[in-house]
Amino acid sequence: MNSTYTCAECNTDLNLNSSYAYPPDFYFESGNKDSISFSAVDTTKFKFEKEDKIRPFFETLNYWGIQRKRTKIKCNTCNHLVGYIYDDGPPVTDSPGQFHMGPSQVIPRAPRYRFKSKAIRITSN
Repeated sequence: MNSTYTCAECNTDLNLNSSYAYPPDFYFESGNKDSISFSAVDTTKFKFEKEDKIRPFFETLNYWGIQRKRTKIKCNTCNHLVGYIYDDGPPVTDSPGQFHMGPSQVIPRAPRYRFKSKAIRITSN
């Protein structure tokens, strides 16, 4: 079953492929509430804007910090914010982690494209 994902603001097709979508119950350190996550996107459909804030943030019990680095994902047509890129995807190496305590922010992780549910429209084909 394929789905079509469009911008909720301007109705532009975002060309997101359902085969790259993570399952809804897939665990991410920064959470997955009210969002749909993908492992890859068509970069021609989006604008990317780096965000670097130095202030406390709390996403989940295990995902918090002082400095938040993430990238905003905006619709290329209307410039509407549709989501963020987080670096909390699956580890890209088989390393046991720092002090053999599991993956951490030190281990490179695959990017996760997290789209806000309210910012996109989904229609099943």
